[in-house]
Amino acid sequence: MTNLSPSDTAASDTAAPTPDALADFPRHAPATDIPFQLLAPDGTAPNPDALPDPQIRLSLYRHMRRIRHFDERGWVLYRTGRLGVFPPFKGMEGSQVGTAAALTSDDWLFPTYRDTGAALTLGLPIARTLAYWRTSPHGWHMPENLKVLPFYIPIATQYPHAVGAALAEQRKGTKNVAMAYIGDGGSSEGDFHEALNFAGALNAPCIFILQNNGWAISVPTRTQTRAVNLARRADGYGIPGVRVDGNDVLATYQVTVEAVARARAGQGPTLIETVTYRIAAHTVADDPTRYRTDADTAGWAEKDPITRLRLHLLAEGILTEESDAALLKEIAEEFEAALNEADTYPEPEPAEILDHVFAEPTPQLVAQRAEILREVGE
Repeated sequence: MTNLSPSDTAASDTAAPTPDALADFPRHAPATDIPFQLLAPDGTAPNPDALPDPQIRLSLYRHMRRIRHFDERGWVLYRTGRLGVFPPFKGMEGSQVGTAAALTSDDWLFPTYRDTGAALTLGLPIARTLAYWRTSPHGWHMPENLKVLPFYIPIATQYPHAVGAALAEQRKGTKNVAMAYIGDGGSSEGDFHEALNFAGALNAPCIFILQNNGWAISVPTRTQTRAVNLARRADGYGIPGVRVDGNDVLATYQVTVEAVARARAGQGPTLIETVTYRIAAHTVADDPTRYRTDADTAGWAEKDPITRLRLHLLAEGILTEESDAALLKEIAEEFEAALNEADTYPEPEPAEILDHVFAEPTPQLVAQRAEILREVGE
């Protein structure tokens, strides 16, 4: 198997659609509410000619395996006191990889607290990510060569911020875009609607990812809205909306690549609803059995995005059992090396909590820092 780096899959890896080809965008917005799909849950492809290059398929698989390993190890680290409260994303790998892999390191990424996988896909180092979820200052700021914002905890506030970043790139004359994530519950927040209207009115090169994972903490989607196709909310703001099977990484990647190409060509924003499912708890400290039943989760394990693509790759000869085992070994070794690095970071000092609030500290922060230092006797 060819070793691929975490950032190998990007929009530049495949021929981007030309502006003329995007004239009828979105081509994947069916009259029904059935999400667009390229791979069936059993890994078969009804239309093989529509699939991306084998190397891209393999790279997307590697990304999903890599972030699934992070998610699984995150649970173990939390239970052994080596990681803070962490929002797992198992089952959503297709949605996060399929969208983030369509970007380059010159683009902006605005993740929610559950989008660790998307940030890792774009290139956020594992050690720094672990530091973030340990509440260590070493994870409070992002690498200078990567336009990833810290994980947003408030709901939907990142959407207007992403529009601002997209408009800044537009005014600078670049082809860079901004991508922001949200959950289905966040689509009921005012920031969601304001951002879509803002982006549509000003033709911002922004891609809005709405991950419909079935739950807003303990509230099912069917309770918080009567809407079935959340992508249709884009219609109210005059922008395209696409509904895709978020557990089909190839379909998700395809529609996102087209939306990114459209934004780079000056044709404005797109809303992409990825239909997926939050298999695990809201956070590692949550007990989902208190609010959902086995009937709620029935059938979703069989739609696992990693299993789906793995079956396809094995059937096509792009992956073998041996190369898959080698890949998993490589990923595990990478994670353990990053964990060892994170373990070397010193414990934070109390006053460091103020160091990354503003580039230049305000008079209030200076006074607060002095007060903290007096209290701890430094």
